Amino acid sequence: MRERKITIIGAGLAGLSAAVKLAEQNIDCRLVSAQISERAQSVLAEGGINAALDVMGEQDTANEHYADTMAGGVYLADPGAVKELTGHAPEVVRRLAELGVPFAMNGDHMIQRNFGGQKKKRTAFCKSSTGKALMTAMIDEVRKYEREPDGQGELAVRNDPDAAGRIRRYPHHVLTDLLIEDGHCRGAVVRDTYTDQTMALEGPVILAFGGPHGLLPGQTTGTTANDGNGLAIAFSHGVEAANLEFLQYHPTTVQISGKRLLISEAARGEGGRLFVKRSGERWYFMEDKYPELGNLMPRDVVSREMAAVLGDPSCKDQVYLDMTGLARETWKKKLPDLREEVRHYLRIDPAEEPVPVNPGIHYFMGGLFVDSRHRTSITGLYAAGECACQYHGANRLGGNSLLGALYGGQAAAQTAVEEMTGQDRQREEKRTVEPPSAWNNGNDVSLKQRENDTATPQITERVMQILMRALGIVRDAGMIEQGLRELESVCSDRTCTETDRKRMLVAEAMLRSALERKESRGAHQRSDFPERNDEMYQKTTVAQWDGMQIRISFREIGKSYEKA
Repeated sequence: MRERKITIIGAGLAGLSAAVKLAEQNIDCRLVSAQISERAQSVLAEGGINAALDVMGEQDTANEHYADTMAGGVYLADPGAVKELTGHAPEVVRRLAELGVPFAMNGDHMIQRNFGGQKKKRTAFCKSSTGKALMTAMIDEVRKYEREPDGQGELAVRNDPDAAGRIRRYPHHVLTDLLIEDGHCRGAVVRDTYTDQTMALEGPVILAFGGPHGLLPGQTTGTTANDGNGLAIAFSHGVEAANLEFLQYHPTTVQISGKRLLISEAARGEGGRLFVKRSGERWYFMEDKYPELGNLMPRDVVSREMAAVLGDPSCKDQVYLDMTGLARETWKKKLPDLREEVRHYLRIDPAEEPVPVNPGIHYFMGGLFVDSRHRTSITGLYAAGECACQYHGANRLGGNSLLGALYGGQAAAQTAVEEMTGQDRQREEKRTVEPPSAWNNGNDVSLKQRENDTATPQITERVMQILMRALGIVRDAGMIEQGLRELESVCSDRTCTETDRKRMLVAEAMLRSALERKESRGAHQRSDFPERNDEMYQKTTVAQWDGMQIRISFREIGKSYEKA
């Protein structure tokens, strides 16, 4: 009897976590990614991963982690989902340590640092390269169950016949379509970027392709390899998205060639201070305005305050991050990678002189709308990590993204397994999936077909400029409506490919979500609606393309996540 497989799109932390969870339960899966895991966005994460381990003598608890996460997201996240995330966080971090992640230690005890929006030291870290260390451990764990696509490879780590081949990799493959009919996902269509061969992969699909950083090239800290095409494909099929108006501006970034360089929040966690020159003197404005947490207020607050002080006529037009007071041991043991990055890209030694910083887009709180079990609005289609709207509400706390990706991948995989009932398997075995017309087994995909799978750089640049003007740190109706008018003119451009048009649907949904949320909350700040309005808008913003237009609605938090 032919076994049904699960396809995972994306091989960062969420995808790897899902693959390991499936393999541990003897479920075969295909791990599809545009690049090898070593080049995934997750590798770039710097600061750390949150868990209430209570190793710093501060009586930290999972309940306090939950409270900080809910408050940081301005109470827009699903409380039940956040409770599960924060409750399982210690287990996730301890498992990573068992896999060999070299967390900072003091003898036999793990060290945790302060991070923004949190009152306790609960961020475990590996110097300032935590993402790289976590990815290395997860890649090794995946290799225990992996073999090459030709089926001839052997296990890289152990010789276990029962484990061999449970995870089959498809690197250098991109998602070109989802096979959806009657509200059910039957599989995915992927293309080999080396040979142009396309294939239909049957069975449930877990989407873990990260946030749509490629919609805003040069303006985010993320890799543009996370191009946003996967989100655009799903959204164009009517899959619901949520909270797309919430874009996190990280306060400390620097423009370099092709992207924003992140100056990790770990720098402020270890004592870095933001200042602006006012009337010739240094003004450490965050410490004056927020004496309790100071420079470690949530990122949306810090970014807004930076914008505000730069609008003050008495202040010079640059904010600096002062790390010159950090101890030599801190630079040596906790932030050596950060110091080297700044030296390399800026020709500045941050231990000797302040670094000029500006807010830059860092994370997309919105994404595909999933319930607490990571199910999308389409049966058989799941999502985890940054591509899913889960856990973070209106603003993400630093240190929760790695946790959300790892736990979310596990949760999505577990749900997919539970929903692979015997009845589903029998139905799938009797049915042959008819792939779309672009499918073929040869190497003769036409130039036009390849073009339709690709975004046009000129169109992408124009859409990026529209979104940046309309969805800044502070926005208003006039800016957003102007953005919609400009986007409509781009849509009429005859040079647009099919992929361009799908991507512009996502851009339009972002703008319409921002227009309809007539309040200020977290990363969404409206100058024309400066107050928070819990009665009207403490709800999830849901966007859906119905084939004719994008519909925006607001749903109650928690209840609306659960599918019947």
